[in-house]
Amino acid sequence: MPVVRIEMYPGRTQAQKAELARAITEAVVTIAHTTPEATQIIFYEVPREHWATAGVLASERK
Repeated sequence: MPVVRIEMYPGRTQAQKAELARAITEAVVTIAHTTPEATQIIFYEVPREHWATAGVLASERK
């Protein structure tokens, strides 16, 4: 059972997440030779103040 975890900033619509889930599921099914029913997609929405790159919080970037 493939599990795909996606971490991103909040703000995407339900429609965007649904489209992303469909596209990723299709790719996993094609490449990993599995089924859509066995493919799990989990979205984690991480606030910008909890995410840092190069020592700088995303919430502090311009």
